Amino acid sequence: MEQKRILVVDDEKDLCDILLFNLRASGYQADAAHSAEEAIKMVHSAGCKAHGYDLLFLDVMMPGMSGFKLAERLKADYQTQHIPIIFLTAKDTEDDTLQGFSLGADDYVTKPFSVREVMARAKAVLSRSGNSPNRRISFEGLVLNAISKTVTVDDEPIALTRTEYELLLLLLEHPGQVFSRQQLIDRVWPQDVIVTKRTVDVNIARLRKKLNRYAFCLASRTGFGYLFEIKGQE
Repeated sequence: MEQKRILVVDDEKDLCDILLFNLRASGYQADAAHSAEEAIKMVHSAGCKAHGYDLLFLDVMMPGMSGFKLAERLKADYQTQHIPIIFLTAKDTEDDTLQGFSLGADDYVTKPFSVREVMARAKAVLSRSGNSPNRRISFEGLVLNAISKTVTVDDEPIALTRTEYELLLLLLEHPGQVFSRQQLIDRVWPQDVIVTKRTVDVNIARLRKKLNRYAFCLASRTGFGYLFEIKGQE
């Protein structure tokens, strides 16, 4: 089985060394970058090879470009937007957490943390990232390719965060089925992450804007939840 490749981005060298040692001991290929600028170069360099990064650990508070800004830049890049991200941070307020998840974070670990906790979260995110079915799902000009993890609208690629992609995949796979906010949280976000129902609404709203003329398909049922609704469907 091919080793999963992980990049740790943190300006604290000692912390990077500890994580690299434990990640490698757990069977992962692991690299470190000590700034966001260095990380961008490494991510793009790895993407040119046969096997790019499967997971990024991003420190939020770094000199120069912050981890939030780095995530925003990577998620805006069509070639790197689907790489899962786990934020490492000393900031633990609700607003900070919501900001992280709105940028497409898959998990959020507050410093100080135990190495065992980080290893468990990495395993959970990587396990989820390999569960998408290998097929093409479409509705008219809206096409989701689960092999390349890409979405196009009328042959034009649209940039989705990983969370937005997983939400669309789930709803598009089950047209007409209403999912409550809690069901979406349980199916899309990691089980050990605290996510508010407001976070679901934020991600659905962002996804609607990106789907352009298919925004109407992401319908809501007041008091129940969301569904992918095909026009004219009963």
